Amino acid sequence: MLKILAAVLALSTYGFLPSVASADEISCNTPMDQWQKPDALQTKLENQGWKVKQIKTEDGCYEVYALDENGKRVETFFDPSTLTAIDKKDEG
Repeated sequence: MLKILAAVLALSTYGFLPSVASADEISCNTPMDQWQKPDALQTKLENQGWKVKQIKTEDGCYEVYALDENGKRVETFFDPSTLTAIDKKDEG
C-alpha cells in the first residue's frame, strides 16, 4: 500500500497524472487591451433576461453576480474579450 501511495505521489509531482481544476483556479489570460467593456457584458446579459447586480474583475475575468433568466441567483465568470461564460455557480 505504501508503494502505491509513493508511486501516485511521484506521478502527480512530475505531472503525469491529470490535474482537476476547481472553481478557485479560474483565470483568464487575455491582455487588457483586448477586453470589452463591462457595459457590453451587462447589455448582453440583460438582453438575455438577466438582472445584473454587480460586475467585477477577478483573476483576469469578469465576475458577474446576477439573477439569471430563470430568476436564480448566480455567480458567473466571463472571458473579458469574448464575453463567453467560463464558469457558472448557482447561489440558491
